[in-house]
Amino acid sequence: MWEEAREYALPPERIDSPLAGRPYNLRHACITRWLNAGVPIAAVARRVGNSPEVIHRRYRGCIDGREEAANAKIAEALEEEGDTS
Repeated sequence: MWEEAREYALPPERIDSPLAGRPYNLRHACITRWLNAGVPIAAVARRVGNSPEVIHRRYRGCIDGREEAANAKIAEALEEEGDTS
């Protein structure tokens, strides 16, 4: 059934690719996309039925490298509160 669905859902040049090789791959893609979009780990975990610890351990590659974005948010919050020292 899944192979047949892939023929309808994917462009012809991607049907034989590993893209969405099994339905569970779509779950990983979704979680990765949400984390890369900046959705908090706790929210992602709640939506997919995992603990934040599991999400952090399994998807830390998506979370690493987001330090600059986090620092910018902290700086913005401090500026809004008038605390720039």
